[in-house]
Amino acid sequence: MSEQLTLAAETREQVGKGASRSLRREGRVPAVVYGNKQEPLAIHVEEKALMRLLMTGHFMNSVVMIENGKTPIRTLPKDVAFDVVTDRPVHVDFLRIGEHTTVHVNVPVVFTDEEESKGIKRGGVLNVVRHELELICDAADIPGEIQISLKGTVVGDSIHISQVKLPKGAKSAIDDRDFTIATLIAPSALKSEAIEQAAEEAAEAEAQHEEHVAEVEAAEAEAEAATEEGGEDAGEA
Repeated sequence: MSEQLTLAAETREQVGKGASRSLRREGRVPAVVYGNKQEPLAIHVEEKALMRLLMTGHFMNSVVMIENGKTPIRTLPKDVAFDVVTDRPVHVDFLRIGEHTTVHVNVPVVFTDEEESKGIKRGGVLNVVRHELELICDAADIPGEIQISLKGTVVGDSIHISQVKLPKGAKSAIDDRDFTIATLIAPSALKSEAIEQAAEEAAEAEAQHEEHVAEVEAAEAEAEAATEEGGEDAGEA
């Protein structure tokens, strides 16, 4: 099971591009917590602390407890935006969840027993179609990885989701087809298959990105509206 992480945060008094740039100059990263039928919360976290969690390699499929006040907020990271030049994190989106909320996560695939694959021993190449599996599971039981054995595989074999034993309580988010996770192919077939795979992955990633951007922009707008409303109420008081 993926471990639970902790991240200290402070509430953002101001939102917008100018305020975000100012925070980044101070070594802070703007973020937003949204979802679970509650108002979005604009926060900022320490960049160094965030980087330590990112370096664990399983940040995106771990429960992150946001410490902002007396009661920690249970969240699941949904997106991290990076600067295109410096590659530093510039914004993070967290989805607020309950202890046993059913969540949609991407879990990395790890292939084992390569030494027991007849195909690899004879020069075959493992062509990984999906490096991660989209799973639906309980937030308290998010798997850290999914191991797939290559024992007994030969050139020409394909590994499909139906052949993978998932952890108890977890199921594939894609349930309308028996999709391929990896194939064991001859070296000469690698180039053309890789090109086709890259095109499919690019189209899928673009569609997911557009959907996520729309969702986050709506959450940011709600957070900004709530902040402005709070400021007006304080002024009237």
